[in-house]
Amino acid sequence: MKAVLLHEYGPAKNLRWEDAPDPQPGEGEVLVRVHAAGINPIDWKVRSGAMKEFMPQEFPTILGYDFSGTVQALGDKVTGLKVGDRVFGLSSHTYAELVVANAAAIAIVPGEAGGKPALEMTTAGAVPLASTTGSQIMLEGAEAKAGETVVLTGATGSVGRVALYAAKEAGVKVIALVRAKNIDEALKLGADAAIDSSDDAELAKLGTVDAVADLVGGPLAVKLLSKVKPGGIFASAVGAPAEAKLHPTIVAKSFQQHPDPKAFVHYGEAVRDGKLVLPIDRVMSMSEAAEAQAAGEKGGLGKIVLTA
Repeated sequence: MKAVLLHEYGPAKNLRWEDAPDPQPGEGEVLVRVHAAGINPIDWKVRSGAMKEFMPQEFPTILGYDFSGTVQALGDKVTGLKVGDRVFGLSSHTYAELVVANAAAIAIVPGEAGGKPALEMTTAGAVPLASTTGSQIMLEGAEAKAGETVVLTGATGSVGRVALYAAKEAGVKVIALVRAKNIDEALKLGADAAIDSSDDAELAKLGTVDAVADLVGGPLAVKLLSKVKPGGIFASAVGAPAEAKLHPTIVAKSFQQHPDPKAFVHYGEAVRDGKLVLPIDRVMSMSEAAEAQAAGEKGGLGKIVLTA
């Protein structure tokens, strides 16, 4: 097969489209021919070496975590799937023509329903990691419940959109902290209020809240520690600030997503039905992965998806 290989930590130009051995499914695993793989911030953080203390790599390695594709072969003891099924899910090494995934970490791509066409496969490749990270940081990390108020950072990104959608489904009031240019977008997405995250005067007016669901980190996260009520939760998908120890009355935790096929399907159906929009900025070939990651690092509202 062909795959995007990384031979050493460094800039995006280190990504190379090269030959690699075909993976083989073991017990409980599925071999999938990849249609699309989403590019996520974790990808360039791993590539650059920023995560090597927590996620050391053995080179050469293949990056990528979410994907869509077609089942090619089943390992022993796999049930509920068959060759030819359209699937999406999470695995390692998804920037490749073939990927082996744990059968418990994939789901069938939503088909036609209620007059809506089936979820398109390129779009499906952008759903899995956003669906789990977004919903879980809100509902499991921040433990948001109906009637509570939660501050959400990064609300207009793919993960933030899912977090906001999950919160509104659960009856949670959301205050979105976003860039000034994204305030209107956050309100359209359902935020009850939206604040310019760079406006210290507005942040100062913000009262205490039940929880913070942080997708951004950095200085903003540090400022928000003081906005959590005693006994409240500060949950971060990018690592709780070291300064959290100065706020002993709150629960500060780093939260890492876990695969959840039910979430893939639930939020995939919402995307199919037009209830949840996960913008795709551009679709590029896997052979263009270096250029695609460099573009992704520059930021924007839309996600970049690689196709095999």
